[in-house]
Amino acid sequence: MSFAMKKKYTIGRSDKIDLPELHLFELEAKVDTGAFTSAIHYHHAELIEREGKTVLHFTLLDPTHPDYNDRSFYFEEFEQRKIKNSFGDSEERFIINTTITLFGKNFKTDFSLSNRGNLKFPILLGRKLLKKGFTVDVARKDLSFRNKSRKE
Repeated sequence: MSFAMKKKYTIGRSDKIDLPELHLFELEAKVDTGAFTSAIHYHHAELIEREGKTVLHFTLLDPTHPDYNDRSFYFEEFEQRKIKNSFGDSEERFIINTTITLFGKNFKTDFSLSNRGNLKFPILLGRKLLKKGFTVDVARKDLSFRNKSRKE
């Protein structure tokens, strides 16, 4: 019996990532093996009615962030879930599923909308994404971004 080995990518403690469906590119992200779900900083989020459906309307980042574009997003498919923050307190958060590009490959994963305005990194990459084929080397950083830059 043979088992096909899935390619593993080594990612560092931080990297620059692309979220093509959200029109965000080369955003700084922190790798956090202690977090299950990845997180992205949002500026505004609300539930609205649109054509008889409940829709999540939100904007990402905030006006102080250099990549803020004031673009509105509307997701019909989303969840609300209790997630423990870094202090161990449970928070109700919106969860969206979108594509992240790392090492030239696209991966679908969940992101919780989180207020990360006071933190250095607007994106946190959690275990749910990392278990799709990543090992973490905390001594390194920007491995995917450097790989992307070499190919361009």
